[in-house]
Amino acid sequence: VVCWQKQVAIEKVGLYIPGGSAPLFSTVLMLGIPAKIAECNEITICTPANKKGEIHPAILYAAKIIGIRNIFKIGGAQAIAAMAYGTESIPKVYKIFGPGNQYVTTAKQLVSLNSVAIDMPAGPSEVAIIADSGANPIFVAADMLSQAEHGIDSQAVLITDNEQLIDKVVEEIEKQLSVLPRNEIAKQALEHSKIILVKDMEEAVLFSNEYAPEHLILSVRNDESIAECITNAGSVFLGDYSPESAGDYVSGTNHTLPTNSYAKMYSGVNIDSFTRKITFQKITREGLKNIGNAIEIMAESEGLFAHKNAVTLRIDYEENDF
Repeated sequence: VVCWQKQVAIEKVGLYIPGGSAPLFSTVLMLGIPAKIAECNEITICTPANKKGEIHPAILYAAKIIGIRNIFKIGGAQAIAAMAYGTESIPKVYKIFGPGNQYVTTAKQLVSLNSVAIDMPAGPSEVAIIADSGANPIFVAADMLSQAEHGIDSQAVLITDNEQLIDKVVEEIEKQLSVLPRNEIAKQALEHSKIILVKDMEEAVLFSNEYAPEHLILSVRNDESIAECITNAGSVFLGDYSPESAGDYVSGTNHTLPTNSYAKMYSGVNIDSFTRKITFQKITREGLKNIGNAIEIMAESEGLFAHKNAVTLRIDYEENDF
């Protein structure tokens, strides 16, 4: 009895590249490069155009250097529908990838019910920061703001056991916010962001694992031991010099990650996301005799006698019978 597995690329994939409030050309790289490495045959990009009907040149250039030429000027839930069902100009794909706002995320979940696979629910961006008394309030504030500027529905959460740190972070947020070009967006995101005071690091970890953030920053002295306790997170950043923006761009991990607590059951995008595995088995007559009795008993117990017969007839068969 010989069994094996073959990994093959998903033939047709669709990449959704947000471009509403910011042209996320980095997402072209994060999705397009693993799709190319996986050797997907047909890669389609959908991204919204600006008011002039133009796609940001950085998005086009990123697609060009990867070698993706199937690019359509369409965004929002309608882009997801187009890739899921196909139109006169936009081809139907087998799996849709990419982050988006709450409408894009909902559209992905809806089409996944009956038409196409999706990478994960990846909606408005979020970060959680676990910080102790040794954390640098300047860095913590900067990390919170880096998420807040994504969009008005983004969320930043600080979890700390040090009350003095909270005041310093709030003061630093106000200072840094005043000079940000996207400060109005960040301000609205901060309105539903949180700072949570816990009694100790154990409670901080429990809270974080329940929240299951897209991004988790560990601004703590014993970051590696705390990291061992993390069970639910999209991507984790350890120490003072591992900002979340490094993962967004160049550190090597992927920035397309599950949000809204979906990190409890989904992983972030990687090359495996663009492939599927087919299992094979080849059984000799002797092999079937060895496992046949177990198959027959199980099939009969489930009342599936045709299943049983498919084995029994083979085992009892003699070549001169036919």
